[in-house]
Amino acid sequence: MKYTIFGESHGPAIGVVLEGVPAGLELDLEAVRFDLARRAPGKSALSTARKEADQPHILSGLFQSRTTGAPLCAVIENTDARSGDYERTKDLARPGHADYAAHVRYQGFNDYRGGGHFSGRLTAPLVFAGGVAKQILARKDVYVGAHISTIYGVNDDALEDWESLRDCAAKDFPVLNDEKGAEMRDAILEAKNDQDSVGGSIECGVFGLPPGLGAPDFGQNAEGIFSQYLFAVPAVKAVAFGAGAAFALMRGSEANDPLYVDEDGSVKGEQNCAGGINGGITNGMPLVFEATLRPTPSIARTQFTVDLAKRENAVLELTGRHDPCVVHRAVPVIEAAAALAACELLRL
Repeated sequence: MKYTIFGESHGPAIGVVLEGVPAGLELDLEAVRFDLARRAPGKSALSTARKEADQPHILSGLFQSRTTGAPLCAVIENTDARSGDYERTKDLARPGHADYAAHVRYQGFNDYRGGGHFSGRLTAPLVFAGGVAKQILARKDVYVGAHISTIYGVNDDALEDWESLRDCAAKDFPVLNDEKGAEMRDAILEAKNDQDSVGGSIECGVFGLPPGLGAPDFGQNAEGIFSQYLFAVPAVKAVAFGAGAAFALMRGSEANDPLYVDEDGSVKGEQNCAGGINGGITNGMPLVFEATLRPTPSIARTQFTVDLAKRENAVLELTGRHDPCVVHRAVPVIEAAAALAACELLRL
């Protein structure tokens, strides 16, 4: 499948067009709405106060609850935008945001309100697309789940199996260890009280992928395919597979995954430092990666920047509604990107 996301944070609506959706899929819209609700803002002091219903409206590609094979198009209305919050600072490039890069790339015609097309608001239609992808994968017994692995130095327990992640999805704050989750919440609220923000990481697993998918070559490499989808998510600045950066702290005897044949005759690894991929090809173990998200750039502290209209140095003091941390809301977003990547890897 291929997807195109459209709209802006403060436009009338945002949406997605999915091409290549298999015909005849009985789409469970309640499951899609569940994931959208996991991502939605305005539910606690840990998130922006902006409240959006995030109810998808299907415009095409669905008839009598089943996909038709035509492009599947869904829109989500923006109902709680406050564009006036950005009028005073429209010429001031926000440090950490795409404001300056977008101004150059689009000759100043980009929508500056709430970040326009670069806003995290655009992850809502991505979650819709990923919700469809998850249901297609389930027909192949492939499942995707994720949890917060770290926020500002507080670490959750390591991923173990699909069942623990499935239970995690029902939590308002998706961690495996709730005590660690409480410490993470405190770190977020402390940053918020300091007019600041924090970042973190999300660990995700794709379970049930058969061995032999992908290739060592450019464009077909399994790690490369997943990375393309993940780096299209706003705020993602690093992606690591398996042990990731921890490989730099290991010897080969620690990093290698000893192999064995299980009762069914399948080849398995005694551990999964490789993250389910060797040589760009899946090895039959769970495909595991960690995506790191930067702290939210919009903070209430005084920052130095430039005035793009006057081409001079300036001082920025932001007002409005912003997330002190986006990591907990981004868990279903990372799952969505992973589901779409898995569909490409499986050529679904």
